[in-house]
Amino acid sequence: MSRESDFYIRRLHSLLGIIPVGLFVAQHLVINHFATRGPEAFNAASDFMGNLPFVLFLEWFIIYIPLMLHAFYGLYIAFTAKNNVKRYGTFRNWMFMFQRITGVFLVVFIAWHIYQTRLQKAFGADVNFDMMADILSSPFMLVFYMAGVIAATFHLANGLWSFLVTWGISQSPRSQKIVTYVSLGVFLVLSVIGVQALLAFV
Repeated sequence: MSRESDFYIRRLHSLLGIIPVGLFVAQHLVINHFATRGPEAFNAASDFMGNLPFVLFLEWFIIYIPLMLHAFYGLYIAFTAKNNVKRYGTFRNWMFMFQRITGVFLVVFIAWHIYQTRLQKAFGADVNFDMMADILSSPFMLVFYMAGVIAATFHLANGLWSFLVTWGISQSPRSQKIVTYVSLGVFLVLSVIGVQALLAFV
């Protein structure tokens, strides 16, 4: 792969991670948070999203295809990147390594989550509060899903920092420091929303 091609593919990879994949992750967590208001509220929110016009088109072209492109190239980056935290244990080097680790884990988690929900729906199951409550009744699955949610929120928040730097929006040391605090806030807020939603199903 030429250096120019790699440059543009990395820009596309970064963009897809925020728009639309990152926006979908945030929206998905907010919809799940309706579970804290009870089964009826969650089912109503889930039904609304599942009955949007052109829902199959939206799922494939706004979620699945961008997600697969981001994930597959992310795996390439993860397995070809040279982590040097032992020699240069800076904060950003650690974030770089954790971004790759969470990315690999998320490929497994998201594939399993799609199998347990969307694929089961294709076979006739109802994706509702009872389905999630049944899945999360297993302590192992609850821990697995919590790890998945926290990995996703970290990956998104840290990816937001990388996106702003990669696209030249945040260039000065001061602006990058500010974005670090913003991304930390995004991580904490979305993590709380996601974990509260999971506990609401238990």
